[in-house]
Amino acid sequence: MSNYLYILWIPLLPLATFVILGIFGRKYLSSIAGLLGTASLLTSTILSFVAAKQYFFVDGKVNGVYQKIVALKYTWLEFAPNMSIDLGIIIDPISVMMLVVVTSVSLMVHVFSLGYMKGEERFATYYAFLSLFTFSMLGLILSSNIFQVYMFWELVGVSSFLLISYYFNKPAAVAASKKAFIVTRFADLGFLIGILILGYYGGTLDIGLLIERFTSVHSTQFLSITSASFLGASMLTWGLTLVFMGGAGKSAMFPLHIWLPDAMEGPTPVSALIHAATMVVAGVYLVARMFPVFTMDESALNIVTYVGAASALFAAIIACTQTDIKRVLAYSTMSQIGYMMFALGISKNGGENGLGYMASMFHLFTHAFFKSLLFLGAGSVIHMVHSNEMKDMGGLRKLMPITHIAFLIACLAIAGIPPFAGFFSKEEILTAAFHENKIIYGIALFTAALTSFYMFRLYFNIFWSKDAPADNHHESHGEGPWVMKLPLLILAACAVGVGFIPFSQFITSDGAPIETHIDVVFSIVPVALSVLAILLAASFYKNQNGKSDKVAAAFGGLYTAAHKKFYIDEVYLFITKKIIFPFIGQPIAWADKNIVDGFMQWLAKITLKVSVLIKGLQSGKVQNYAMYFFGGIVVLSILFIYIWK
Repeated sequence: MSNYLYILWIPLLPLATFVILGIFGRKYLSSIAGLLGTASLLTSTILSFVAAKQYFFVDGKVNGVYQKIVALKYTWLEFAPNMSIDLGIIIDPISVMMLVVVTSVSLMVHVFSLGYMKGEERFATYYAFLSLFTFSMLGLILSSNIFQVYMFWELVGVSSFLLISYYFNKPAAVAASKKAFIVTRFADLGFLIGILILGYYGGTLDIGLLIERFTSVHSTQFLSITSASFLGASMLTWGLTLVFMGGAGKSAMFPLHIWLPDAMEGPTPVSALIHAATMVVAGVYLVARMFPVFTMDESALNIVTYVGAASALFAAIIACTQTDIKRVLAYSTMSQIGYMMFALGISKNGGENGLGYMASMFHLFTHAFFKSLLFLGAGSVIHMVHSNEMKDMGGLRKLMPITHIAFLIACLAIAGIPPFAGFFSKEEILTAAFHENKIIYGIALFTAALTSFYMFRLYFNIFWSKDAPADNHHESHGEGPWVMKLPLLILAACAVGVGFIPFSQFITSDGAPIETHIDVVFSIVPVALSVLAILLAASFYKNQNGKSDKVAAAFGGLYTAAHKKFYIDEVYLFITKKIIFPFIGQPIAWADKNIVDGFMQWLAKITLKVSVLIKGLQSGKVQNYAMYFFGGIVVLSILFIYIWK
């Protein structure tokens, strides 16, 4: 175990950077804050790759199966002999994979931000917040105790709040940060209750022990949690569903997705880090971490499946109508996370039956690179034209050749066009869905076609269509400095190459390698649909011809509803402003002001009146004190005589 203790430095380095920049950054280190943060993340990234090499190729596999290794365990709070909150580091295939993803993407964002955020007044604060977020996410994925996961889970939420509200002088950014924080609080409450249920019946908060006890059908813990029920569902179903509720909130699954599009108010590199590759996949990681337990309850897995599929389709339809490029990418993220979720939901545990699990983790891996590339490419475009709206863009392929090629590669990857990375992971998901659930397969296939359409709608509107207004193109900015171009080139190479990694040999539901399932014949239909969708997008948006407006008019109310995000935000506003505020909030506020505060004010008034009445007892006059003294003696004498008689 001690061979892996160096992994502790991977999260500690960003934490140290946060502390240093948070305390001394703005006053003493503003000029080197970005370099300090980037150097710290570079070191963590190198250590992550060292850990991956050691685990996957040296000593992680025993008898052909990758093992779970607890590299560190420290008992922090002990509630009972067998119930405690431990701080530990768990090393297994998905935690090592996530180490590589989080540190790599975070490093690219740190480098890109050197150019994108240059000249910002709170430059050091920005890098401090980035470091805090990276530390929080790394702590989450390494946690060996489910309550330790929850602590870092909340710290991730705080970090995202700080980054979304970075431009705190903008009302929209402040509102977006509050919205994200409040919505995820509701979800996290469910997560906490789920933890308490599983911990109570499992007799432990240790993830490994929970999995061991709840996956043995003869264990007393499994029999106890499955025999207890509430409203017709077992406590295992309730516990897992509530844990998934926490994951659904963080991963922006329907109907807890409303915070994600608004969170685009943060700096674009933040969107690439938090809302494309790391924080939003925390929910997927949580379900994957507890996956063996989820497979013991079909009802909980069905919830994961259908919420994921509905979210994927719902977000893809909305993305087809949005005009803000960052919001298109936000809904695209929601759709792809839905893909990962339903892939987990249709999977079984062990061997070839775990194809959906492997495919979900594979897609999480590939998606991190091409989606962060899309966001950083969008950042370069916004940096140049100073607008998020498609109407202010067009013809940028000649002015931004590197961004153009990188963005095109990312679009081809997310569209599932071979040989780009997204093709391999998406085909594995479609294969798993085809064999397990034909309804889900149909939804996934249609969603894949929609993905190709809206991504190339975005691509053609930015880089083809028309020439953007000349006054929007500032030569001083151009395509940005090389610190902005280099991450695009690296991520573009990853979007091409990572799909060729034999993923099924490393990350599976039970740690044992399985065969890959890419079938050329099976892939014909998905690829053909994606190509047709791309051609359709080209006919609508490559040139300004009015076709898209005619189609939008033909769909009428459906297009309007999709453009308005199916009025989900309005429903939330109605519920909060018309129901919660007047019927719950205002009565509670009245009770707080008139009953709670009123009672305390009444006590204060009584105390004041009593003090006025008795203040003469402390007049400072000796003769008064003597009178009270002798008066007391007289009273005591009378009482003594009365009692004596």
